[in-house]
Amino acid sequence: MRTEEIPEIAALPLFAAMNERMREEIFRASFLQVFPPALTLIETGGRADFLHVLLDGLVELFTTNGSCEVTMQLVRPVSSFILAAAYTDQRYLMSARTLSASRILMIPSPLLRTTIAKDGALAAAAMTEIALRYRNLVRSLTDIKLRQTLERLANFLFLESRRQGDIVQFQLPAEKRVIASLLGMTPENLSRACGTLAEHGVLISGPTVQIIDRTKLIALARPDPVVDDL
Repeated sequence: MRTEEIPEIAALPLFAAMNERMREEIFRASFLQVFPPALTLIETGGRADFLHVLLDGLVELFTTNGSCEVTMQLVRPVSSFILAAAYTDQRYLMSARTLSASRILMIPSPLLRTTIAKDGALAAAAMTEIALRYRNLVRSLTDIKLRQTLERLANFLFLESRRQGDIVQFQLPAEKRVIASLLGMTPENLSRACGTLAEHGVLISGPTVQIIDRTKLIALARPDPVVDDL
């Protein structure tokens, strides 16, 4: 890690409140690297040698069973993955690959565990990180259990718009096949749903999404102020 990069990393929520000396020890042993798109970073069943912290870019967490592959989560900056495996020294339950060029901090897991045991501020930040990941999982399960496929796509687009400041035109964060897998849909179902959304105030052309009638979109998506964290 270069000296000029340290202030940016030190200000991240995971490290901001911890003991300065211990933070310096972590930084000395960590690696900050830029990875190209479509690179597999970790694989299901592998040992969690590092905690990864995404600073820039986009990472897909996915799992496979034979020829079947399912997207579990999109990791956006700034967020760590996969803290639960790194902290408990267990094998990864998911694989991870970059979807775009990504700048990632890699913290050795043994050092992370040792420092968490010594530094209360880091322990609290790690607990918060794991709690947020758990809540995101509950949101995803609730979405799949309670919404039909068209409604899931509508809610995904509504939340994507909100994430970017309620803009009415934006680019999909990933390829459509990845979005389809994330939402529990086949690419064919996603393609049909994209066409149907024209009746509900949304036009999708390639990766470009344009919200024509926000009221119609919300009526279909039925966003929940608690579950969707509005």
